[in-house]
Amino acid sequence: MNRFEFKEARLGQSEQFVAKEKNIKLYDGEEKTSFEDGEIVLTSHRLFWGRPGEISSGIRVLALHLNYVTNLTDETASSFLFGKKKRTIVHLKPIEQDKAPGPMDYSCASYIKLSGRSGIEESFVRALHETVAAKLWVVDASSSSENSLEKKPSIKLRTGIVGIERGIHEKQKQTDENIAVAFQDLKKLMGMAKEMVNVSKGIAAKIRNHDGDISEDETVRFKSYLMSLGIDDPVTRDSFSTNTEYFSNLSRQITEMLLDAITECGGMMSLADVYCRVNRARGLELLSPDDLLGACRMMQGPIRLRQFPSGAMVLQLDSHNDDVIVKETEEHIREHESLTVEHFARNKSISVLLAQERLFTAERAGKICRDESLEGLRFFPNLFLNRT
Repeated sequence: MNRFEFKEARLGQSEQFVAKEKNIKLYDGEEKTSFEDGEIVLTSHRLFWGRPGEISSGIRVLALHLNYVTNLTDETASSFLFGKKKRTIVHLKPIEQDKAPGPMDYSCASYIKLSGRSGIEESFVRALHETVAAKLWVVDASSSSENSLEKKPSIKLRTGIVGIERGIHEKQKQTDENIAVAFQDLKKLMGMAKEMVNVSKGIAAKIRNHDGDISEDETVRFKSYLMSLGIDDPVTRDSFSTNTEYFSNLSRQITEMLLDAITECGGMMSLADVYCRVNRARGLELLSPDDLLGACRMMQGPIRLRQFPSGAMVLQLDSHNDDVIVKETEEHIREHESLTVEHFARNKSISVLLAQERLFTAERAGKICRDESLEGLRFFPNLFLNRT
């Protein structure tokens, strides 16, 4: 505290206001002082502290020149009333000989602490760090010694409201530039997509004709690689004049794409899984959820859209028989005596949503029953069916 001076709260010729904070308490090292609940004003050259209203009235208050500051650190303190809060530690260099009188003539501490009732605003702490790093008082001293204001370097002090607004504007500008570059790259990629499809078609045609020395195993493996690239000619809205034609053709393409996959999944696939598989296969021509739902509603076979009483939607094979599913579910539950939804999904290698709907379907048919407890939802065989 012996680095502080009693000064009038007036800005110098080249001094600028930076930031302000209220309800600030000063510590002399680890010792508390009587300087509590005051206002602190940060300028480009100094740090002022005074009671509420003293700084604005222009009377003598405490002033610390920022050339004393060597480093700034933070600490977290715990309070019974206010919880955890951060304090700013201002490390100071030794006192200079020509310093004006202040609140203390002697102090053992080489630092002071700034503390607020609930901590200090992050914007003020950031402003303090940037102001100390800018060291405008050094620039002013060198400029005055050379007696040339024109040679004074232009240093931007990115603090206060003006600094924040400038930072936001620069970030928005950088974001706009990044988006423009990204769209340029996307257009180039879309232009190359057609060439990639043509190349893949040519390679597939050569494989079908067995041109070159390619073994049968390599042919099968390479075909699977080509199929993983996606649909060669995806249905798009621009190719049709009406929504009915678009959804009708899209539904047929989705049916051809997912028929084998749904069969392997047991005859049923959730609409979320369908959305992921279809868009992965379509590459850059992505479908919206509304377009996918509209196409699924127009399916006429061998796959149809089904909605369960819970509201969950799935694509289901026409040959999918609920009676068979109920019987298989009942036998599986009897085999394991009881199962949760997660265990049933893991055993059947299906999603949790489909496992839950299969169990609910068997429950509605009266083949199994549930037990809800603190351990969760568990299904058991319906012993009343075999009661003698």
